[in-house]
Amino acid sequence: MTTLASAKAAGRPIFVSAVTAWEMAMLLARGRISETKTAERWYNDFRLEADIDEQPVTANIFMASCSLPQLAHKDPIDRILIATARENDLTIITRDRAILSYGVAGHVRTLAC
Repeated sequence: MTTLASAKAAGRPIFVSAVTAWEMAMLLARGRISETKTAERWYNDFRLEADIDEQPVTANIFMASCSLPQLAHKDPIDRILIATARENDLTIITRDRAILSYGVAGHVRTLAC
């Protein structure tokens, strides 16, 4: 069972950050990943297939991403994802080692996938 399926089976609400759509579009545009679908199609299909809701990014989240405690992580998107999780009391499901380490330090809840 996947991490996502396990979380859903446990009755936990699952969200994807709206910034993920932007990140996917940028990665495709820069040729960093290859995908047969457009970013918009991929994002919408992912949300439908996984049956998950979108978590919006607010001005407060953008501001909070600039003052995260003890975070050396330079990637602004990862900072926004962390701030989103912290502001909304959510767990980040990720493979990103820096985010997982930040979680181990107690700054955000994380779940490795």
